[in-house]
Amino acid sequence: MSDPRVAGASVTRFGKHPERTGRDLFAEAGLAALDRSGVPADDVDALYYGNFMGEIAEHQGHQGPLMAEAVGLTVPATRYEAACASSGAAIRDAVRAIRNGEQEVVLVGGMERMTNVGTAAATDALAIAADDLYEVRAGMTFPAAYALMARSYFDEHGGTREDLAHVAVKNHEHALVNDNAQLQKEISVDEVLDAPMVAEPLGLYDACPITDGASAAVLTSEDYAERHGLDAPVAVTGTGQDGDNLALHDRQNYAATPAAAGAVAEAYADAGIDADDVDFAEVHDCFTIAEVLAIESIGLYEPGKGISAAREGETTRHGETPINLSGGLKAKGHPVGATGVAQLVTITKVLEGTHARADAVPAADVGVAHNAGGTAASATIHVFEVKA
Repeated sequence: MSDPRVAGASVTRFGKHPERTGRDLFAEAGLAALDRSGVPADDVDALYYGNFMGEIAEHQGHQGPLMAEAVGLTVPATRYEAACASSGAAIRDAVRAIRNGEQEVVLVGGMERMTNVGTAAATDALAIAADDLYEVRAGMTFPAAYALMARSYFDEHGGTREDLAHVAVKNHEHALVNDNAQLQKEISVDEVLDAPMVAEPLGLYDACPITDGASAAVLTSEDYAERHGLDAPVAVTGTGQDGDNLALHDRQNYAATPAAAGAVAEAYADAGIDADDVDFAEVHDCFTIAEVLAIESIGLYEPGKGISAAREGETTRHGETPINLSGGLKAKGHPVGATGVAQLVTITKVLEGTHARADAVPAADVGVAHNAGGTAASATIHVFEVKA
């Protein structure tokens, strides 16, 4: 079984784009990915595309063929919706389609417009990823849900708001050289702790921003890349996906994300690696506590040990295993449907040595992408490796 190659990848600048449409944003990312790949558009067999709230933000469903048209393709085009893991799910199906020989070249990507509806409406839209009957109607928002998870973690393992503040400070520092990041702003631990409280113990700087943006990548079979002489050294060697109960109250433990752990087990087995082989990772830090839960779920830390990783410098760009060299969702931004493929773009560039933070891991061979939907009721994991 061959491993799909990343032939080209691109993201738009993340942030506010009030003057642009979703199709315009995706066209920018998709056309740039095709251009960088050297793959003719006529060779693309399909588009796998992630989007979560298009009906609310742009009154636009059925976005698959619309986005294919935006990049000049007339191919089978499918929209994936798995909340914040939408384009992670798209990557997984693209990898499987290439591996089983159904397709040789797939354009995979995602897009979200969020800022045009305002903060209150975007928060309401995001909430539909939770259990409407038992969570949303009771007033729960995602900041509140992750606050419950943080409180549960503190109760079970210990930890403080200051520990979480170091996660935010780290990711903002990583994003300072990322020209596509939404928040290129250095912050201090004191600023995080003094920021307005959103849902205790999470304050304003513990949360990722609301973001517009798009991402895209061209995946090909290994055979296609060899036949056409593509410069595509990065392969997707492992894929995994798992799920959990949608509502928090149906889970036995709020201080862990078993869906991510299950997806990791599948992806690592698929790639033939373990956590000791991972050089760096991009993880789903929609809130600072989410990064702590993520690095424990992908096996870099035992349960209860990830809370001090940023404070000790272990996950900074100077640490043993850097996390979120892009700035993560926290500072790079989080256009929901685009996030999974945006992680792919960062990891590919770091492994190729073309990312602004690639010098943090100059000899890296293995990167991992952790993409979670909701409170990690959906989770996808992908392993990327440099191949000859």
